[in-house]
Amino acid sequence: MNLRNPLLTFRFLFLSIIAIQGADLSGQAIYRTAKKLPDTGQNLSYTNTFGEDNDYSINPPKLALYGKGMVYDSVTTFVWQQGDGGEMTWQQAKKYCDTLTLGGFNDWILPNPYEAFTILNHQNPNPAVDIKLFSKTGAEYWYTSALQANDTSRVWVTNAGGGIGNHPKSETISAGGTKKFHVRAMRYTTNPVTYAERFIDNKNGTVTDNLTDLMWVQVPNAATSTWEDAILLSEYNTTAGYNDWRLPNIKELRSLNDDKRVQPCVNTTAFPGLPQGKFWSSTTLPNQSAKAWYFDNQFGITTYDVKSATLYVMMVRNANAVATTKRVSPGDDGHLYPNPLRDGQITLPSQVRWIEIRNTAGQLILKTSANEVGALNALAPATYIAILLNQEQQVIGTQKIVKD
Repeated sequence: MNLRNPLLTFRFLFLSIIAIQGADLSGQAIYRTAKKLPDTGQNLSYTNTFGEDNDYSINPPKLALYGKGMVYDSVTTFVWQQGDGGEMTWQQAKKYCDTLTLGGFNDWILPNPYEAFTILNHQNPNPAVDIKLFSKTGAEYWYTSALQANDTSRVWVTNAGGGIGNHPKSETISAGGTKKFHVRAMRYTTNPVTYAERFIDNKNGTVTDNLTDLMWVQVPNAATSTWEDAILLSEYNTTAGYNDWRLPNIKELRSLNDDKRVQPCVNTTAFPGLPQGKFWSSTTLPNQSAKAWYFDNQFGITTYDVKSATLYVMMVRNANAVATTKRVSPGDDGHLYPNPLRDGQITLPSQVRWIEIRNTAGQLILKTSANEVGALNALAPATYIAILLNQEQQVIGTQKIVKD
């Protein structure tokens, strides 16, 4: 039996016309198709400076086989084709998805750029997907449903290296080119959430994005910075009284892209004065660790540069998170209490046996046993990184703490 949800089919037809991740209705309203934005999957460290991608795991990828030939993403609630449909033209890719029957379902679609970018894993260099679940197909690129806003001869594609770019449709072999552009279909399992507006101006120098539940500093620094400095600037930032700002990972950063806009491709009403340029992410290129991913808001591509290059910096935090200026409840796994630290009793999770205290540049300031945790009261007022270790000296938690 072929299963097709009429509402989802209608939504696909509508979304395929506008071909953006957040559809403007009456100027502002959006459809949110992904439940949450998955983490990049980067789980290795490439610097001693706290704040790189590996130091934060927010909505970690949760993929699993789903019937025969399908993969389910419980973070987004999307279902993906486990293999792909092979190399073909963009027009053929659209028809392929619209006529595909797989797993008893025939409501498969060609993902938009935001959706397609969610399944990339930036710890895997090539292909940048979970190869335990997704079949290796030899693809160099995978199509999305979106064409470049000011040039319909170009289509947005994700690539096997982990990026996303705007390529001529003629580059694929079936269109007379030399590259392998493949199609991977997806389908929705839940109905979209509709918001009257995508961006909310919080009137305190920050903007909240209803598409991702992320809060952004509204006006980026005017100056450019190296990658390491971008991390430090973000970690030390206290806009609107929050001190849990960080440098966004490449998925978070690219989520700001609006496929209807170019030069810049970000909503400048929400972000007035945003410069057109390249913006650092916290994500390292795993097979060339001297380089990190960046987002170019001229058109919306993601690619990489050496970490010594100077690029612009945007800063992000979780809109629903409790900032570390507020107290963390005692007994939370992997956290010490209170935070901020004040002279007095300090409580640790039961499995912690050792504590390293480092400054935000990664330099070791103090190492003490859990039995002598009172030594933290002697720290000078500042922001630190607490690394919590078990009996075997294995890291079980990393926490940014403030000493009043």
